[in-house]
Amino acid sequence: MKTLTIKLTAPLQSYGNEANFERRTSWPVPSKSAVIGMIGAALGMRRDNPEITKLNDLAFAVRTDQRGKVLTDFHTVEWKTDTRKLTYRDYYQDAVYVVAIGGDDEEIDRIADALKHPKFQLYLGRRSCPPAGILKTNVFEDANPVEALKQLPWQASSWYQKKLRKENYKTEIVADANLIDNPNVTWTEKDRVESFNPRYRHFGFRVLAKTRVELENPSYHASMEHDAFGAV
Repeated sequence: MKTLTIKLTAPLQSYGNEANFERRTSWPVPSKSAVIGMIGAALGMRRDNPEITKLNDLAFAVRTDQRGKVLTDFHTVEWKTDTRKLTYRDYYQDAVYVVAIGGDDEEIDRIADALKHPKFQLYLGRRSCPPAGILKTNVFEDANPVEALKQLPWQASSWYQKKLRKENYKTEIVADANLIDNPNVTWTEKDRVESFNPRYRHFGFRVLAKTRVELENPSYHASMEHDAFGAV
């Protein structure tokens, strides 16, 4: 299996889960459906394109490299004439995630090229959350998404790495359950794309699992190298 990793970073990210009109919460990590939507946009697929559901077949995993803080945005919405409602929407600030998608060589190459030359604007969950510049990607020729994320170096910001002051950073990989051997816990989420059509937006269930991983902190090792003449 060929795997493409994609670094997702921006001032704000939000990955909506099931919520009512007044309270819009966010998943703590990017959802597979949100990433499929982003890939579909890059490929030039419109929301009602039936081909987009084929992207559900991509193997998927996500790693949290920089834990963001929750920001709640307050809105007053006029949803009917002279009728207003208060709404609250959650975002993650300064978070860094790495998602990994796996599939056959041709499909992964096509997606990698599209993400560098997207047909439509890309955003990280909501339209108000564009990525912070060109997406940083890496290709692993013979690894599934979980294996690729275990190999990929830590992608957090340098200031975040220095703040940790530990040799290793411990985090989780959340993935399609079949990618993790003998998981202790599995659960289902309504995160399988069935339709992005605004008139019939619908999602099915998929099974997830998670595993732990330790990543080397390059800033920790750099701080151990003392240069007595560095200040001269």
